[in-house]
Amino acid sequence: MSQLMAPTAGASRSSSRTLRVASVPAAHPYVARVTDAAGLTVLPDPTPPGAEQGRWWPPVVLDPAWIAAHAAEADLLHVHFGTESFDPAHLARTLDAARAAGWPVVVTVHDLEHPQLVDQAGYRAQLDVLVPGADALVTLTPGAAAEIRERWGRDALVVPHPRLLGALPAAPSGATAQTAERVVGLHLKDLRPNVDAPAATRALLAAVADLRASGLPARAEVRLHRRVRDEAARDEVRALCAAADPGTAVLVEHDRLADDDLAAALAGLDACVLPYAHGTHSGWLELCWDLGVPVAAPAVGYYHQQHPDGSVATSGAVGDAAGLAAALRDLLRSPAATRAGTAARAALVRDRRARRLAEDRAAADQHAALYRSLLGGGAR
Repeated sequence: MSQLMAPTAGASRSSSRTLRVASVPAAHPYVARVTDAAGLTVLPDPTPPGAEQGRWWPPVVLDPAWIAAHAAEADLLHVHFGTESFDPAHLARTLDAARAAGWPVVVTVHDLEHPQLVDQAGYRAQLDVLVPGADALVTLTPGAAAEIRERWGRDALVVPHPRLLGALPAAPSGATAQTAERVVGLHLKDLRPNVDAPAATRALLAAVADLRASGLPARAEVRLHRRVRDEAARDEVRALCAAADPGTAVLVEHDRLADDDLAAALAGLDACVLPYAHGTHSGWLELCWDLGVPVAAPAVGYYHQQHPDGSVATSGAVGDAAGLAAALRDLLRSPAATRAGTAARAALVRDRRARRLAEDRAAADQHAALYRSLLGGGAR
């Protein structure tokens, strides 16, 4: 099947006027980057009546009645994420409503395995509606595109993830790291369903001991939100860290960090470990790349394809201590490795920022071209 299905009847639009995108969601850094092109505007996320400020709600744009009522206000529907609250039949009605409104539908397949779910059956059923039913598909890596082609016979446009870092971190005060000890971070956050916190913590503590025994000084920094979804897993992480040598491991519990505080915490690392038992792509990995922090990623999904430049090392399954130690050793001893807080790290961050700006412009241009092709009646 072609990447772009036949456009919705009556969807022809002038290429000279602004295209209005109903995005699910709209208020997200990823969406802001890929729609930052001349001639594009994104409708703000509608707020459900009576909704609390700052609370997440199922996207109103996916309501077929909302689409029918606002058909004249947008030209195209682009679904990124936020579908998990709806059953497949509802999403089929959403696609029907978009077509009735004259809106082509683009779906970006960020996740082939949903990180917020344990049981994937419902999400796979959603994908079985959205992927065949979209007029065009986008994804982030060649591996994900190949899996989409194998599972559904559809081609997806591959557009790499844009940058997530906002302002550059402050310049370092010195030219060298203060100690020889490498800091390896494990951010468990609120223990969402794809995070195997005990296995990841146990593996990191063992890997750090392995590194130290081989002459590579390292210590673990495990971070955890005060409010978590799995209290039993939190208690196990606490016990593991309490039993570790306090000179080689520290557990930091805190509230959800603001963006600047999160960037500062990550920037202080020499490497970061992803604790995911399942998943497809990682925005966390992208933020680490922006900050010059190498990543040890589990052998699931397509994390290794997000940056095939040596900055991501595959560590085996979550809980594989030997695999994690080998991945960290490769990252920390790489000639390209930079230390947290050094001038070399700051230079790397600036260089990556320049590359990101160019790549982000290209990504936005690709999205604009895709939208105009759909609305103009083109097909590939």
